[in-house]
Amino acid sequence: MDISVIVPLKNEEESLPELAAWIDRVMQEHRYSYEVWMIDDGSTDNSWDIIQQLAAGNPNIKGIKFQRNYGKSAALNEGFRAAQGDVVITMDADLQDSPDEIPDLYRMIKEDGFDLVSGWKKKRYDSALTKNLPSKLYNYTTTRMSGVRLHDMNCGLKSYSRKVIKSIEVYGEMHRYIPVIAKWNGFRKIGEKVVEHRARKYGTSKFGLERFINGFLDLASIMFISKFGKRPMHLFGALGTLSFILGFGISVYLAIQKFAYSQYKMTERPLFYLALLAMIIGSQLFLTGFIAELVTRNAPERNEYLVESILDRTK
Repeated sequence: MDISVIVPLKNEEESLPELAAWIDRVMQEHRYSYEVWMIDDGSTDNSWDIIQQLAAGNPNIKGIKFQRNYGKSAALNEGFRAAQGDVVITMDADLQDSPDEIPDLYRMIKEDGFDLVSGWKKKRYDSALTKNLPSKLYNYTTTRMSGVRLHDMNCGLKSYSRKVIKSIEVYGEMHRYIPVIAKWNGFRKIGEKVVEHRARKYGTSKFGLERFINGFLDLASIMFISKFGKRPMHLFGALGTLSFILGFGISVYLAIQKFAYSQYKMTERPLFYLALLAMIIGSQLFLTGFIAELVTRNAPERNEYLVESILDRTK
């Protein structure tokens, strides 16, 4: 199969028929074999009914319905698991991403040899204050911290080689940082393409201001997991050891002052409490490293979701 298209969605009943028809037209024009996985992330409207109707008329359209809302990362991860195409393309369901970009995204993976290609919405139709400016700050910060140089890290329109999506997992809200995750998994050929951004035709945006705080926390998590995910003791153990040695050294200094130079009222000195605090924190960090090692080795269920039903009429 040439292409798998993954469309995470929540409450997008108006746009789904138009999106499905548009994707099918592009695929037929270029004679691609394809599948479309529509991942219903706990919609409360008629989105799942629409997906079932579309699948009944086109066996290339398949669906997964979550029992409740898990978030875009969970939807993408389930889509990645199900995808069978040589090239996997993700896009949003709100018609702001154009399926006409699919042929070029496919070519850049198959012919130009990219592992991952991210869309760049150079001209946007979103609010400058609530989306455009925060997006620029977010992309600048992420680029500086991760070393992955993309103008639009969070663009939903991306293409991947199959080996990439089968080698990574996405959870929490880390879909924003898939290029960073891919890089840390050894996929270095990451490119971008200027893509068309269209004004929203139906409904309203599902993202609130909390995504900026969550985005920063997720980036910190990814940077930690990328460097110390398999060896957390190397970080916490090192910090704990340094802190304990600092506290112990101060304690030795205070002991020498008391017994060698007859200094008194040591417990009234700030250094005394600093020494105690440093040794306590050092011990806690050291124990945290041990606990983190145990957690790392005993969390196989972190990416399990309650899937209510799977729609695949080709089986």
